[in-house]
Amino acid sequence: MTATLTGLAAVTAANRAGVAKDPQNAQVVFRAEATAHDAVASTITAGQYSLEVDEPPALGGENKAPNPVEYYLASLLSCHVVTYRVWAAELGIALDDVTAKAEGDLDVRGFFGFDESVRPGFQEVRVVVTLTGPEPRERYEELHAKVENHCPVLDLTRNPTPVKTVLA
Repeated sequence: MTATLTGLAAVTAANRAGVAKDPQNAQVVFRAEATAHDAVASTITAGQYSLEVDEPPALGGENKAPNPVEYYLASLLSCHVVTYRVWAAELGIALDDVTAKAEGDLDVRGFFGFDESVRPGFQEVRVVVTLTGPEPRERYEELHAKVENHCPVLDLTRNPTPVKTVLA
């Protein structure tokens, strides 16, 4: 097992111990802020990081940065990578590499309100994950099942999450 995977097992063990000591230690709050600029672009600040968001011209932007749904796909893929790595370490599964691709079908009639029966989000998202390493396929299928049940961004998509929006 690589040092990285051993380190991830240590992270999981430390979190398990912290939560066992006090269940409140399991609660984490993540934050982000957005500031609009140009036609439909925005600058997002998340912790010490800043990222740009824009839209293609067909959606009113200048295509200077990924759009929000592309960031969603990126979030889904990066969360998969993290979750595969963490669970490989937890299960003792040797994993040399993880790559993933995603694509989603979006009907803009929902976004623009042209047809209220069309949802504004993706109608379907397809993810293909490629794992490489020395383990038999059955071990990677075991790992895949764990990831499907524990990936936070995947969970956000599969299960309703209460979102409360207020106008300040």
